[in-house]
Amino acid sequence: MSVLETVDVVVVGSGNAASCAALAAKEAGSAVLMVDAASVDDRGGNTAYAGGQMRVAFDGIDDLTRVIADLTDEEIRNTDFGVYSRADFFDDMARVTQYRCHPELVEYVIENSLETLVWLRSKGVRFEAAFGRQASKVDGKMKFWGGLPCIVWGGGAGLIEALHAKASKDGIRILYDTPAVGLLRDSRRITGITTLHKGEMREVRAKAVVLACGGFEANAEMRTRYLGINWDLAKVRGTRFNTGAGLRMALEAGARSYGHWSCAHASFWELNAPEYGDPVVKGAYQKLSYPFGVMVNANGDRFIDEGEDYQTLTYARFGREVLAQPGLFAWQVFDQRAIPMLRDTYRIRQVTKAQGATLEELASKMEGVNAGRFLDTIEAFNRAAPTSDAPLNASVKDGLATQGLALPKSNWARPVDRGPFEAFAVTAGITFTFGGLKITTKAEVEDDAGTPIPGLFTAGEMVGGLFYHNYPSGTGLTCGAVFGRTAGRSAAAFARSV
Repeated sequence: MSVLETVDVVVVGSGNAASCAALAAKEAGSAVLMVDAASVDDRGGNTAYAGGQMRVAFDGIDDLTRVIADLTDEEIRNTDFGVYSRADFFDDMARVTQYRCHPELVEYVIENSLETLVWLRSKGVRFEAAFGRQASKVDGKMKFWGGLPCIVWGGGAGLIEALHAKASKDGIRILYDTPAVGLLRDSRRITGITTLHKGEMREVRAKAVVLACGGFEANAEMRTRYLGINWDLAKVRGTRFNTGAGLRMALEAGARSYGHWSCAHASFWELNAPEYGDPVVKGAYQKLSYPFGVMVNANGDRFIDEGEDYQTLTYARFGREVLAQPGLFAWQVFDQRAIPMLRDTYRIRQVTKAQGATLEELASKMEGVNAGRFLDTIEAFNRAAPTSDAPLNASVKDGLATQGLALPKSNWARPVDRGPFEAFAVTAGITFTFGGLKITTKAEVEDDAGTPIPGLFTAGEMVGGLFYHNYPSGTGLTCGAVFGRTAGRSAAAFARSV
């Protein structure tokens, strides 16, 4: 087999984690090559489809201005950004993962979150305050909630554009349409990768390898094998290229599997969205205003507590509940209390929507739903909901809950009685899988004995042990950037030592 390239560090992937790894390795003095299975038009992995929010620990506005460059004095004066401490970040991670997340890895992410966002800014990434997504007006002042004030300008696609522009400026080459198919190793260390380049098997020799090419969410067979029944029918929210190839390569080389392999991030997604992510519509297929309405399945029954917690802490878990419902779909129902508060994603052209002046008319238009049972469900819900006229406020869990229902709505419960009404059909859209590889805080991949495999590093979705059962919004890009930067630095240091 002929040698295609010889470099210090080869990075597999082209998304956020891979790009951060490549930039960090180059910054540390290594000769770096990136390879990706996708074409240049499909570059960026799942990051290209992401909303761009990045969770970060901060102690106040002085920290945020190190990240967000163009906050005006008026915005600072008229906004309550709050504080999101390291303890707050850790508590959210621990709580949503049912206290299973690996504490050392999580603490490492949290401790490095702010400095990593500052580093990204130095690489040309532009951040803005997430006024349109994570803030509500309270007493005339914008108030942030959920620990997510920072969003990348242009979303995930903007992040990829900025990182790749910097990579090009730094002289980092990327081979597209070049899937990695195996790891090379000798008796001492990983020595490179095998690729399929222009129809030929070619070797890339390297002193260190960083795998950052995603989970197995785009592989229907693996989804069924690890996640279970009906997961082969889930929509894929992002790239078609995250097929688990990097995980397979690492496991075959002796890496230790780690994390929650039978679980994934999945949210409510437009019922008739395409099989894979749409590069134009991207995340607008997502339907996340459910805390302000009710959700019913084909039988006309509610099946989740829509107001259990902030949407940012429930959306990645609730999506998979749809796959357990008859027909694998549900309808989100809203009245005029909620409709003005719906996200812009409900207003795109590509929606499956029903409207009715009355609930009876709405029921007749919600395809696949038992109309009679739906009306009974809404009637029971309305009797159980408090009659408060307090406005819906996303920034505060208001504690206004239903009374007497077997399945409560714990917050934001109001009668659904102000027509005209709207309903939106959703299914499950999988974002990424939680199972991955065991790593150290240096992003070194461990073997089954807990010993780092010399020359092998990983970052991004391939890291196991961060997420179990659930996922706090905005942590994926942050974890990818933190461990991507770390993997690049560690790979460069290892390359210098051999």
